[in-house]
Amino acid sequence: MIIDRAELARQLADITEEAGRLILDIYNSEFETRSKDDSSPVTDADEKAEALILERLAALGTGIPVVAEEAVAAGEVPDIAGGRFFLVDPLDGTKEFINRNGEFTVNIALIEQSEPVAGAVHLPALGQTYWGAWPGAAWRRAVGGEPEPITVRPADHDGFVVVASRSHRDQATDDYLKDVPVLELVSAGSSLKLCRVAEGQADMYPRLGRTMEWDIAAGHAVLMAAGGKIQVIAGGDVPGDVGQPLRYGKPGFENPYFVARGG
Repeated sequence: MIIDRAELARQLADITEEAGRLILDIYNSEFETRSKDDSSPVTDADEKAEALILERLAALGTGIPVVAEEAVAAGEVPDIAGGRFFLVDPLDGTKEFINRNGEFTVNIALIEQSEPVAGAVHLPALGQTYWGAWPGAAWRRAVGGEPEPITVRPADHDGFVVVASRSHRDQATDDYLKDVPVLELVSAGSSLKLCRVAEGQADMYPRLGRTMEWDIAAGHAVLMAAGGKIQVIAGGDVPGDVGQPLRYGKPGFENPYFVARGG
């Protein structure tokens, strides 16, 4: 099936916003937090948003398999041998959700031959949506507003604005940044960090810690469409080709360490 990636990315943006409205209803209520088998937190918002997203993706009629975080946690892993599949994280930044700081996202990406070629990221509490298709363009809109194109910014050779994880900042990240001329270090949660690089508010985002493919694929798609990239860097327990683009569909869906870059 031939897919119009740009149109699909726009449809994914609409789906993430619909899931975001459901999430906000729960966010503004007294919700319970539970622990999954890996001790990571999960809420009704994760599960209900994923169910809605799976229903909407099925309604698109593409027949493309979906790898979704909560389904995988329950042992439901589809056959992705065909090389084309969706990656879904219905609520990235569950800790931010629980702490009510607003920096959590809804994420859907289309993967083709190991590359994130279309994706959408929605921030329900902040009322922002990002989407893009590669090769093509990336867009941003406030909920209810008109889309505007976004692009990475040229690097300032005197130094970089670096965005780092709010909940997972560690010594390994600090050590990595010792060799980077940092003009400003900004903390942010979830896949919002990748969107900040894509829209030119930051130059790079290093991640020296555990992530899963569904955590970053949608943001990666937006970043690529905006002119940026993600490369594997050394370290960690997951093997990867250092200096090469980050790929998807890996066994176990776990990522090696990486750095996202703008211009």
